[in-house]
Amino acid sequence: MSVETRLITESEFPDWLRALATGFLRPPLISDEEVSDRRAAMDFGCVRGAFDAGRCVATFRSFAQEITTVGGAALPAAAVTNVTVSPTHRRRGLLSRLMAAELAEAKERGDVVATLIAAEYPIYGRYGFGPAASTAEWAVDVPRTGLDPRWSGPAGGGRIDLVDGTDVRKAGPELHRRFAARQHGAVSRDERWWQVRTGQAGQFDGAWREPFYAVHRSAAGEIDGMVAYTADDKWGDGKQPLNTASVGDLIALTSTAERALWEFVCSVDWVTTVRSGFRATDDLLPDLLPDPRAARVVTQADFLWLRILDVVRALEARTYATSASLVLDVQDASGLASGRFRLDVAPSGATCAPCAEPADLTLDVRELGALYLGDASAVRLAALGRVEEGRAGAAAVAEGLFRTARRPWCPDVF
Repeated sequence: MSVETRLITESEFPDWLRALATGFLRPPLISDEEVSDRRAAMDFGCVRGAFDAGRCVATFRSFAQEITTVGGAALPAAAVTNVTVSPTHRRRGLLSRLMAAELAEAKERGDVVATLIAAEYPIYGRYGFGPAASTAEWAVDVPRTGLDPRWSGPAGGGRIDLVDGTDVRKAGPELHRRFAARQHGAVSRDERWWQVRTGQAGQFDGAWREPFYAVHRSAAGEIDGMVAYTADDKWGDGKQPLNTASVGDLIALTSTAERALWEFVCSVDWVTTVRSGFRATDDLLPDLLPDPRAARVVTQADFLWLRILDVVRALEARTYATSASLVLDVQDASGLASGRFRLDVAPSGATCAPCAEPADLTLDVRELGALYLGDASAVRLAALGRVEEGRAGAAAVAEGLFRTARRPWCPDVF
């Protein structure tokens, strides 16, 4: 029998969850409690599967998301997640069929981009996604930092307060909204995000550990930063504490609040190592320390991948630091975003429109996605043969337009 790919029905959801667990090498026995909890959070208009003789053998889901582009505008995005193909049905084009259906519908819905976090690098470029924001994680050797061991609180009138999950669910969404408005690459967090991260929902495997939560208040008493962290219980010879604090989330509206939160985590008694969690590759953390070498990079990799669906809306939505004009010939095998476009930009705004002029720069839509948030270098992509100049110096012009002073950052896995 041929394999059918389509939206699933609610009655097929338990079978879909079993296939999802199988694809991610998790125990495939799904409890009724998990089915009920996850069903309540699903938009079944965006949950797809592949079925062979009635059994689900591939999973695919998207959900509505907003992503902040350069300059602070929030773009509607189709966030792709829960992508699996069962090991019995790999290499049969099932993901290609599921992805094609989703991207076509996302464009029809009016989504400007699609986003995902790629578990494997080679897969998603085929579908027009480019690596748009990288990530890094540091391990901080606390005794080596040079921070004052007598630190007891932030300078300048601010303060650190411990809070609980209820406080986080109240104050977190507004803090994150303000943070995301200034951080290109940040994605929206819905109510369920906060419920899951505070243990109210989505906990079925017994692995949930309540984090410690702390907020930074400015001198005016306003919450302008928040951190969540866990700690292990490790002791060395001679009963010496050697605990590691692992940061799950740290966002701040000011560098003052960011500094205070890192100093706080590094000051916790018994903690000798701090794991930073996933940060931007140009994060301030190492250079906030008197000895930056105390922060050792343990992870550096691609993270957020982005796929342009509407070239005109995407390029007009972001801001640019200089004035220039560029004709882009965008190649897209699916036809969703292909065409030739004239981009005219200035610090005051941008216009983009289809045109028939000779191309200054020819590139695949995946390279446009990599450039879009300012992380990739057009000059480097040209040297790699991934963009082609039709006009000498066009890659350098694109470099000046698309690159940003600070790197994009997506704090969230989804």
